[in-house]
Amino acid sequence: MDYSPSTVLGDKASQSHLMDSSNGGENPCVWSSPEGGCKIDIGKQIFCNRSLNMRNIVAVGFDMDYTLAQYKPETFESLAYEGTTRKLVYDLGYPQELLAWTFDWKYMVRGLVLDKKRGNILKMDRHKYVKVAYHGFRELSKEDKVGTYGNTLIRDSFDEPDYALIDTLFSLAEAYLFAQLVDFKDNNPGKVPEGADYSRMYKDVRAAVDLCHRDGTLKQMVAKDPKRYINEDTSMVPMLKMLRDSGRSTFLVTNSLWDYTNIVMNFLCASRTMDGGNTCNFDWLQYFDVVITGSAKPGFFHDNRANLFEVEPESGMLLNTDNGTPMPRVGSTSPNVLPKGLNKSCRVFQGGSVGHLHKLLSIESSSQVLYVGDHIYGDILRSKKVLGWRTMLVVPELEREVELLWESRDMRKQLRMLRNERDLIEDHIHHMKWSLKFESLDEDEKQKTTSAVHELESQKDQVRLSHQQAQRECHQKFHKIWGQLMKTGYQNSRFAHQVERFACLYTSQVSNLSLYSPDKYYRPSEDFMPHEFHILPL
Repeated sequence: MDYSPSTVLGDKASQSHLMDSSNGGENPCVWSSPEGGCKIDIGKQIFCNRSLNMRNIVAVGFDMDYTLAQYKPETFESLAYEGTTRKLVYDLGYPQELLAWTFDWKYMVRGLVLDKKRGNILKMDRHKYVKVAYHGFRELSKEDKVGTYGNTLIRDSFDEPDYALIDTLFSLAEAYLFAQLVDFKDNNPGKVPEGADYSRMYKDVRAAVDLCHRDGTLKQMVAKDPKRYINEDTSMVPMLKMLRDSGRSTFLVTNSLWDYTNIVMNFLCASRTMDGGNTCNFDWLQYFDVVITGSAKPGFFHDNRANLFEVEPESGMLLNTDNGTPMPRVGSTSPNVLPKGLNKSCRVFQGGSVGHLHKLLSIESSSQVLYVGDHIYGDILRSKKVLGWRTMLVVPELEREVELLWESRDMRKQLRMLRNERDLIEDHIHHMKWSLKFESLDEDEKQKTTSAVHELESQKDQVRLSHQQAQRECHQKFHKIWGQLMKTGYQNSRFAHQVERFACLYTSQVSNLSLYSPDKYYRPSEDFMPHEFHILPL
C-alpha cells in the first residue's frame, strides 16, 4: 500500500511533525529537559508495530556495535573491505590484482539475499518473489529471473546453506566483494584459485572476514582513532541518564570483548578520543547496572551451558563466579573482591547466558525487558521468539528513507493514478473484445468497436510506458539499484516483513529514545487491508 502522511507518522502524529522540528535535527532536545516534549522530526521518530507500554518495562538493554556505536560506512566498512581483500590475497591464494579494487559503500543495502551457487544478488518482496536480481553487477533479465526463481512448484525458502542473508550493515562490504569476485571469475576464469566456484568464493570471503576479526586488525584501527570510525551522539548519555532516573535498570550485551568495549563506550560517553598511551577510564559504567561482553549472541539467548566470568575492569582479568556470585580462589576462604576504586553499581561480565542476566537484574518476566539492537537475526528475532523480550530495531537507513517518502509523495500519488488509469483502460478493452466475440453486432458496429479497441490498445501502451518510467524514477530516487529499503515494487520488502514480524518498535538511532517520555505508551497505527484502503479516510 502507498503511505499517507498519517500512516508514515504513526501514532498521534500530524503533518506538522514532518518537516518542522523546533529543536533542530542536529541537537534534538531530550524529553526530560526543560525544552523537552517538542515536535519530533520524522527521521527521528520511533515507529510501533506492537503496542508497548513502557510502564511495564523494568530493564532496557542495548547491543553495542551498530546500535549504541554507529560506525561510519565510508571509513569503517572501507576498512573492513580492505582487510578482507588482503586476507583473500595473502592467506587464501587469490591474485594480487584484488588489492587494487575499490569499495563503493553506497552500492549494497540491507535486506538483500546472496545466491551462493549462482553468484546472484537478489531483492525480494515479503512473499519471497524475486523482483530485482543481479549476477555480480549485471542485471538479470525478466526472463532469467522467472526462469531461475519463478517456476518452482514449492517456493524456495532462500535461507542457508544455499543463500546468505545481508541483514546487518557489517555484511555490506562482503556482499560487494562477492559481486566483484563473481564478475572477476566470469571474465578471468583462470585467475581464481583452482576449483573455486561461486559458493567456494563466498565461503572464502566469509573466512577472510573471520580472519580479520580473529587477528584484531579492524578493532585495533578503531581503537587508535574512534572518532574516525564512529559517529558521536550527544544524546546518548542524556538518554541513559533519563532511563535510569525513571527507575529502570539498564544493561549492555555485546559480542565484543571487554578491552574493545571499554574503548568504544568510553568514546561514546566521554566524547573524546584517546591517544595511544592514555588509558580509558570507567566513568561510562555508571550508566549501566550490568555489562556482559563476549556474549556470543545469538547463542546467549538459548544456550544455558556457558560459564559466566566477572571482569576486573582495570586489568581485564576474568574471575570465576557461581552464576554471578563471586567465588573464592583455591586456598582462600573469601571470595574475590574488585578493587575499592572500582566500587561502582555496575558489574562487568564475560560470557554467560540470558538466565544469568535475568538473575543479576532480578527480572521476573521476560516481557519486562526491552532490548535494542541492529541485527534482525542475532538481536531481535532470537530475543523475541525464544525469550519473549520486547524489542526495538535500530535502522539507520530509515532517517533518509522517510524523508524521501515525504518528498516523493506527489510522485507516489501520480503512480497510483497511472495504475488506476491502466486498470480502467484494460477493463474497457476486455469489455469491447467480449462484445465482439459474443454479441450480435452489425458490420458497422464491429468496425467501430474494433477501431476503438486499437485506439485503446495504443493508449494503454502509452500509459504503461509512463507508469513504468515513473516507477523507475521513484525506485531510483531511493537507491539507483535496489530502490526503497522497505518496499519491493508495491509490496513490503522481505526486510520490511521481518521488521514487522519481530520488532515491536523500530527507529533510525538508539538515542531517539531520549525524545520520548520513559513512560510512553507506544501504539501502532491501524492496519489496512486492500478492501479498506479506498473506503476508510486516512
